[in-house]
Amino acid sequence: MIDYYKKPFTAEESLSALNPVLRAWFEKKYKGLTPPQRYSFRLIKEEKNLLITAPTGSGKTFSAFMSILSSLFGMAQDGTLEDKIYCIYISPLKALNNDIYKNLNVPLDDVYSTPKAEGLKRISVGVRTGDTPQSERQKQLRTPPNILVTTPETLAIILNSPRFIENLKDIKYVVIDELHELANNKRGVHLSLSLERLTEYLERDFVRIGLGATLYPLEEAAKFLVGYKNEKEERDCYIVDATWDKKMDYQVMCPVKDIINASNDQIDKEIYKTLNSVIKKNETTLIFTNTRSGTERTVFNLTRRFRYGEESVAAHHGSLSRESRLEVEELLKKGKLKCVVSSTSLELGIDIGTIDDVVQLGSPKSMTRAIQRIGRSGHSFNDVARGQIIVINRDDLVECSVMLYEAKRRHLDSFTTPMNALDVLSQHIVGMSLNKKWKIDHAYETVRKAYPYHGLDRKDFDRTINYLAGAYVGLESRRVYGKIWAEEGEFGRRGRFTKLIYYLNLGTIPDTVSVQVYEKSRWIGGIQEEFLARLKPGDIFVLGGRLYRFDYSKGMNCYVSRADARMPTIPPWFSEQLPLTYELAIDIGNFRERFGEAVRRSVKNSKSVFSMLKKNRLEPNEDAKRILDEMPIDANAKHSIFQYFAEQLLFAGIIPNDRLILIEKTADKEKKRNMIIFHTLYGRRVNDALSRVLAVLLGDIHETDIGVAINDNGFMLVTESDVKIKKDEINELVQELVSADIAAMLRDNVRRTEMLKRRFRQCAARAFMILRNYKGRQISVNRQQVNSGMLLGSVEEIGRDFPVLKETYREVLEDVMDLKRTKEIIARIKKGEIDYRVIETSAPSPFSHVLITFGEADVVMMKDRRKRLRELHKQVLDQIKRYSR
Repeated sequence: MIDYYKKPFTAEESLSALNPVLRAWFEKKYKGLTPPQRYSFRLIKEEKNLLITAPTGSGKTFSAFMSILSSLFGMAQDGTLEDKIYCIYISPLKALNNDIYKNLNVPLDDVYSTPKAEGLKRISVGVRTGDTPQSERQKQLRTPPNILVTTPETLAIILNSPRFIENLKDIKYVVIDELHELANNKRGVHLSLSLERLTEYLERDFVRIGLGATLYPLEEAAKFLVGYKNEKEERDCYIVDATWDKKMDYQVMCPVKDIINASNDQIDKEIYKTLNSVIKKNETTLIFTNTRSGTERTVFNLTRRFRYGEESVAAHHGSLSRESRLEVEELLKKGKLKCVVSSTSLELGIDIGTIDDVVQLGSPKSMTRAIQRIGRSGHSFNDVARGQIIVINRDDLVECSVMLYEAKRRHLDSFTTPMNALDVLSQHIVGMSLNKKWKIDHAYETVRKAYPYHGLDRKDFDRTINYLAGAYVGLESRRVYGKIWAEEGEFGRRGRFTKLIYYLNLGTIPDTVSVQVYEKSRWIGGIQEEFLARLKPGDIFVLGGRLYRFDYSKGMNCYVSRADARMPTIPPWFSEQLPLTYELAIDIGNFRERFGEAVRRSVKNSKSVFSMLKKNRLEPNEDAKRILDEMPIDANAKHSIFQYFAEQLLFAGIIPNDRLILIEKTADKEKKRNMIIFHTLYGRRVNDALSRVLAVLLGDIHETDIGVAINDNGFMLVTESDVKIKKDEINELVQELVSADIAAMLRDNVRRTEMLKRRFRQCAARAFMILRNYKGRQISVNRQQVNSGMLLGSVEEIGRDFPVLKETYREVLEDVMDLKRTKEIIARIKKGEIDYRVIETSAPSPFSHVLITFGEADVVMMKDRRKRLRELHKQVLDQIKRYSR
């Protein structure tokens, strides 16, 4: 049974759950209990599975550990505390593991310095990760810690360490921190199987405690935490939801009143003036930028414009060395930095001391991420978390305004767990074979107790067993050998190197390196592999200020040719940009519909509309004002949003939303291209799928290649100017879409793409089909990619149900794209629940401008994009002027 525990215990009921010595320490150290502690102390003492979701500074760590420490201290008093592991703490972050180690030893140092603890055996805490020295590992083997702090990957290794696993026989508690960071990716899937293997080894359950800051839906998170006790029933779990118990103060800010006509220098000046103002009035400010390049650019400008030295402002992102990141974290903890600028690396729960204010530059793309980042400020529970989002893009203004409005209403985006991942399953089957001989039926039952595998098809499980047993003909000639044996309903370990392969290749995080770009034999530069995965032959992109056409790739090399006369189809920062969540996209659609009607009435009742619009003085009516006043946004943002909607209505007559798709047939005469713009407000993952299918359908009709550009608010199909597309053809195109086999078309579309090739390598590495490390020798990513390229053809001959290939397609269609929601939207179009309108315009409508300039954003500098936006805006105003005559 999964259930919310709604009534908190009294302070006395909670504190009485603690050992008297631990209680005395707690009451001396803290003024009172935080909300999650009013539930957890008692429930964990009663050995209930528990999911706790609460903001930074709410005492989550001690919510989980006080009752555990009390239990272990009681054992020390009784003389029953032995050198055994009683609790495992698991975090996805090594840095957080070190924080927990220190934070647990603080109360232990205090408690063991009191007379009542004199002579008692000390509760020991040990950290074991990939960075742990061999000497420390040997020490832990001889004298295991009572509390083991580790990572998901190290736990999987421990489960196959014959001597160390003996120390787990007395496990009572498993604490999983940052659950929101694990539940939505394959690291979490991997962990869920490890926990079921641990349960199987112990032949009993243990108490599972999950900690997270921003989780939704909580019922699904609880299922992920505890799994199933049998085919139909989840294990019991209580949910403690204190997500919104900390006060927050946040606002969307637009640095200028007129985003379109303000000069580049003016916009930059106002952005950094705003940042400097925030930094000056606080002790410590944390700035998020979304991208690593944005982080470096922001630090450079702050130091250049306001003469902040390295001792005042620092950068923190994944491309910096571990030593550099640790140095910044330590300086933050000590309060020695005025400001730190981060891409995404500081949004999780690493202890970085007290942050007074958080500033987000640009949209964080999800309500959950916004709350997670802003929640880093106000270190103690009673502090107010303060944050601002600074935006200079009209689509982002609407997006962030709705984001914070919905957060104010306590809404979050839902996480999605990869289900039935056959590559991760392959790893664990090999690991299971190393422990003992298994009945295949029993192994299947064990795997299905993990939440991500509860719906696993038996045929897929059997195929995975067959693959690992070397049953598929032809793979041995490609040097893919069996890792297990399987016969007469059983399987077990095969080969003397299997254990070494498991230890050296375990894990789910893919190897990534920079891809080298060549024009013929001349080296040009490097791009991220994730960016290459988005390219298809013919795509145009910018590198080093020049335009190049992607031709093909080989291994980790990318080959291009010059494309001076064309515009880019994909910006160089595309792979770094976070996708908008589907839930937020729908919320934006609701706002567009509601606010659009209010703006329509404003425009209808306003005299001299065009004159006021051109002078940037058009005012909203009372309904529109009321809606804007509900939003946590400043005056400039309110003005810009109203102006944006008014221009769209006056130009196109339609405000597209999630229930009304606007399809706009237009042209770019200057660049000699025709454009069909689909205003599909469903997020980039859905738009990726929709655009691919429609591009194929349109390309088949005209027997030509169709250019595609996508963003979160829609996508654009581009043809040469001599390809004539009639308005009626677009209606026919939509009808073909609703009757098409979308899944089959997408599978066929991605079959020869870089995306599939790269993802196949990553899935094959997880499934031990190709190796990242062989007998201690690291295999280069280039060699892995070449090997996987040769294997891909072989497994395609076997069939699409081959486990590694099937998982690759699942990952592309379900994790990169969103096939499920794409199908739902198409079904709703077919039923008439989602309407669509086709219009023909002489110039692109305002709501399409960000999409049109998306591929043109970094042709030389960002100022070129703003210039292009002003050109498009002028075309709109000229057309509105003609309408108003």
